[in-house]
Amino acid sequence: MRRQGVEAPIWSIRSPRDEPNQDFPVELDGLTGYLPDSFSDVLESDRTFRRQARKSIGELCKIWDGEGEKRRVYEALWLLPYLREQGISHVHTHFAGTAARTAFWLKKLGNIRYSFTAHANDIFCDEPHERLDMLIRNAECVVTVSEFSKRYLCDNFTEYSSKIFRVYNGIYPSRFQLSQSSPERPVIVAIGRYIEKKGFGDLIAACRKLGDRNFDCVIVGEGPLEQSLRDAASGDSRIQIAGPKCEAGIIELLARASIFALPCVDETSGGKDNLPTVIMEAMAAGVPVISTPVAGVPEMVADGETGYLVPPRDPESLARRLAELLDHPGLASEMGRAGRRLCEEKFATERTTAQLREILSQFRAFEPAEVAPAAPSGWTQRLFGK
Repeated sequence: MRRQGVEAPIWSIRSPRDEPNQDFPVELDGLTGYLPDSFSDVLESDRTFRRQARKSIGELCKIWDGEGEKRRVYEALWLLPYLREQGISHVHTHFAGTAARTAFWLKKLGNIRYSFTAHANDIFCDEPHERLDMLIRNAECVVTVSEFSKRYLCDNFTEYSSKIFRVYNGIYPSRFQLSQSSPERPVIVAIGRYIEKKGFGDLIAACRKLGDRNFDCVIVGEGPLEQSLRDAASGDSRIQIAGPKCEAGIIELLARASIFALPCVDETSGGKDNLPTVIMEAMAAGVPVISTPVAGVPEMVADGETGYLVPPRDPESLARRLAELLDHPGLASEMGRAGRRLCEEKFATERTTAQLREILSQFRAFEPAEVAPAAPSGWTQRLFGK
């Protein structure tokens, strides 16, 4: 967005902790502002803030049945003076979750318009239907990242379908080196959270069905199922539960990958992957992808052209496709090159960002607020410590 001329400030309602270092573009350094971890001091010292919060929480209890979301009110009250001072009339958030709920209160308390990008579990299972209805109804527009999730939202919230749009997530294909895999020791790569919907247990089971073939399977990530995955892989030295890697590490790993595998499944809770970024990254690196026809994945993997789609929870079918690509490296290479071309055509960031910018422009997101009241005395010092 910034490269395309949008100078929007960035705010995070949480500060990151205990996360691996990331290789973000240097021009983003220092641009993100963070809201307080706790509002206790503000509530104690700022009488106006406390009075506004008390009144607003009364309204919250009426519409959301309790004080469980009162932090969203605090966040909105905290941000409003800054947005007014800057003449900002519209905010855009990601996920129909915490930040979208904060945006809802920005509109309710300060008449700040909002939009959000819906991704996956935030709409499939996490957000209660009634509250998701309220978030969509009050938004100027809603963007979601696949045709699958657009159909899902339009089917479930028919009256708002005219303001629901699909914009694919994007990446920079040029950041990824084209894979130069080793024919002597091919590498199967999988990347994602160690959770049910990634299907890593099925991948481990499939690898165990590959007989005495010579390969490595590297599963990158972290999460609650780590120990169970280690237990499942125990005794097969070809399968590595590698833990997390930063983006540079991911780029290096994909540059020597022969196959990328992500056998996604629907979780028992209803959660599912929608448009996994790691599949785009594998495509950008020219690596053939084996996945499943879950949610938006068929919009990424062209079955038989850039990889294969196999039935979910079917290690036998997964093993057959893995064996086919391991045994025919020329075919794997051809599919990988086709995947790179498709990634450039469909998921390049400059293309997807332009689409998002155009939609937001239609809904006046970049228009300045008509009135920008002065911030309260002492507010800038409170927020920035100046």
